[in-house]
Amino acid sequence: MGSETAHGEPLTVLLVEDNLAHAEMVKRSFEDHRVANRIIHVTDGEMALDYLLRRGDYSDPESSPRPHVVLLDLRLPKIDGLQVLKEVRSAEEISRTLVVILSTSAAETDVARAYEYHANSYLVKPVDFMKFTEMMDDLGFYWLGWNYFPWGDGR
Repeated sequence: MGSETAHGEPLTVLLVEDNLAHAEMVKRSFEDHRVANRIIHVTDGEMALDYLLRRGDYSDPESSPRPHVVLLDLRLPKIDGLQVLKEVRSAEEISRTLVVILSTSAAETDVARAYEYHANSYLVKPVDFMKFTEMMDDLGFYWLGWNYFPWGDGR
């Protein structure tokens, strides 16, 4: 798979993950399969919202482009993932951003709340490294390669 959307745009993924080992696995998997041109990694919910809402260090749209997909862990420092999701959906300028929950939790309440807050997808991180890598590869192909976005490049 090439690292462009079906419309030829460079791919940007915002990875919101406080577990550095999990973040490294996601980044390596995407890099190995050329899934994204740019992976921005932040380690807590506050940084995620700052990035998405272009606040503070992330105020420049050139150096902080809107992501095509946000991979969002639920258990985060400062602001948890469900609160991040709620705020994304309530902010007009980013409300249509694709948000994929990527969590170790398979708890029914977490899944239900994520969809209640309009997550686009909910994935449970496999414990097995090969299955995790396969899931990241499939995720990249679907959301970043095959999926068409309902908006133009004015991100």
